[in-house]
Amino acid sequence: MNLPKLLATLERHYGPPDPPYPTSAYEMILFNNCGYPATDASCSRAFDALKREVGLRPDDILAAPDRKLTAPMRLGGIVPDVRAARLKEIAALVKHTCGGDFGAALRRPLPEARKALKKFPTIGDPGADKILLFTRTSPIAAVPSNCVHVPMRLGLGEEKKNYAATYRSAQDAIRAQLPADFDALIRAHLLLKRHGQELCKRSRPLCGSCPVSAACPWHQAHRRVVPQ
Repeated sequence: MNLPKLLATLERHYGPPDPPYPTSAYEMILFNNCGYPATDASCSRAFDALKREVGLRPDDILAAPDRKLTAPMRLGGIVPDVRAARLKEIAALVKHTCGGDFGAALRRPLPEARKALKKFPTIGDPGADKILLFTRTSPIAAVPSNCVHVPMRLGLGEEKKNYAATYRSAQDAIRAQLPADFDALIRAHLLLKRHGQELCKRSRPLCGSCPVSAACPWHQAHRRVVPQ
């Protein structure tokens, strides 16, 4: 699969992707922990309420009573008390990392930066890579964590025995076809994510409406059993 050509087709279909939001590492970690299940919509509702009702600074979150943190988290889904506790954990980690200079931790060599990010709740390799890419700290070929099946179906990488190995395979395939350029890699991430959310769904993909199905290896192999 020619990835640049694929992305151009997806962009013609969906339009140019919206810019990432939020774009600071700290706020991205908060955002990711604001919703459960963590969809863009659930995270946005709770994050915006947190910003409005409590504030986003580590000191604001650490000083807030538990009930005040739990209230905005209710807008983001289930177990709001668990997510409220995670917010305090995040704020404390940021405040005490590198003497309060969290950005310094991200500017370390890539393995160290990933390790620093993975200390935070719910942040694994895909989340760490996305943060390093979207903050324009390191031009990493980050694959959308819940849409790894999309590049797999399109022939970008190989399905492996576990998620981590599959993720790395997709990452390698994207890196092989795109330059180490922030704009190009962010665009790829956002378009692949949108495609996975709207048409190339994990279950019951809408291949009949897909603009790239004619060149999709997965569709060619499954078109007799996938509804059109």
